[in-house]
Amino acid sequence: VKDKIVIDYGCGSGILAVAALLLGAKKAYATDIDPQAVLATQQNAELNGVLDKLYVGLPEEFRDELGNTKADVFVANILAAPLMMLAPEFATLIKSEGQFALAGVIEEQVADVTSIYSNYFDILEVEKRDEHWCRISGKRHKNE
Repeated sequence: VKDKIVIDYGCGSGILAVAALLLGAKKAYATDIDPQAVLATQQNAELNGVLDKLYVGLPEEFRDELGNTKADVFVANILAAPLMMLAPEFATLIKSEGQFALAGVIEEQVADVTSIYSNYFDILEVEKRDEHWCRISGKRHKNE
């Protein structure tokens, strides 16, 4: 993630955005529908000395802040239904050949999620984590 732009969608405590910044990301944008998560992310970024490189806000503000900025790396840890619904929007947030990782998907939902995401992304890996949870990762189709 060094020198990359990172988007953390469904940021919760902000751990992924903060970790990316600590690993050398140029800038991180984080969003969550829960105002408490936005506050927690701000606090965690401040505690880790990376608040100056982080934007965090609710989704409606987040899109305005991003403008035309696109992510080199995109992470989302939300449930399968919103992941599937938001796939077209997520595709617009990621650079051509940008990397993504999705979490919050149970094994039984992987086929449905990857079917939708394959319209926009090359699925490189599905990894089962814990008992039922999976991570889906890949990259944005070239020049889209």
